[in-house]
Amino acid sequence: MKVLEKLSAFVSRWMALLVILAAAVSLFFPGAVRFISTKWINYLLGVVMFGMGLTLKPSDFTDVLRRPKDVVIGALCQFTLMPLIAFLLTKLFRLPPELAVGVILVGTCPGGTSSNVMTYLSHGDVALSVCMTSVSTVLAPFMTPLLTLLYAGKTVDVNVMGMFISVLQVVLLPILLGFVVNYFFGRFTQRAVKALPLVSTLAIILIIAAVVSVNSQKILSNGLLIIVVVICHNLLGYAAGYGVAKALRLDTTKCRAISIEVGMQNSGLATGLAHTHFSQYPLAMIPGAVFSVWHNISGALLANFFNDMSEREKSPNLREAQKESLA
Repeated sequence: MKVLEKLSAFVSRWMALLVILAAAVSLFFPGAVRFISTKWINYLLGVVMFGMGLTLKPSDFTDVLRRPKDVVIGALCQFTLMPLIAFLLTKLFRLPPELAVGVILVGTCPGGTSSNVMTYLSHGDVALSVCMTSVSTVLAPFMTPLLTLLYAGKTVDVNVMGMFISVLQVVLLPILLGFVVNYFFGRFTQRAVKALPLVSTLAIILIIAAVVSVNSQKILSNGLLIIVVVICHNLLGYAAGYGVAKALRLDTTKCRAISIEVGMQNSGLATGLAHTHFSQYPLAMIPGAVFSVWHNISGALLANFFNDMSEREKSPNLREAQKESLA
């Protein structure tokens, strides 16, 4: 078990680099990973969501009741800012329907699970981040299909009920199962969750490899445009989340949590929904795959930036305290 824990810690530390390497191999040597089928995507997502469920406790949901204002603000930011930014970017860059629906799917999905880790590294409000991830994930079966219909319904056919069922099957049911297992077998799961970063990272790598290898030629011909749109979407999400939280006079730790939670999406779910419900548009899977690579890089960079800010804020206070102790 200790070997697994060390391997999991290593993978967690170097996740961004491993994801980039997997994407590069899949892009330039697609034949090497062609055995990884896109049919695996939803099953792999289910594994990641089950792992998320194993980390949840009843207290994570009672925290929502203790701080409803913060969670409501976070949820509203999650399901208003990112979908709207996605829609505006599709218009600004005049994306074709097959790419536009992929970008919109990323925007309408709930927060990503890695946002909690990035919030911790940022000295942000981790409890709020966990609450936001949990609430947005629970709301996803309703919000994701409806928002996709709102922003993409005039361009492509959106099967709202089909998407609702897919999100239930791929997200909510595995999380609920993981939650129940953790509730009744907590002593066992406390040891098992230490290996979760390894399992989750492997699942994400396999999803990216499957999507990128199948669409390698299309990515090479449209890659720059997709990368620019994805980076803009992600960075604008960080900025908008922080700006709204600051405008509502939330403290710095909450602003950081909301910023990261809004900017980092469950892009794996976007990829899975694109594969299941928009298979007539192969390019629709690509924005989610690219977002999965990029937001791990940008999240780590933003966490370092926020961490440096915290250190700079501490330094003057520490000096003042030292002066007072010497006086």
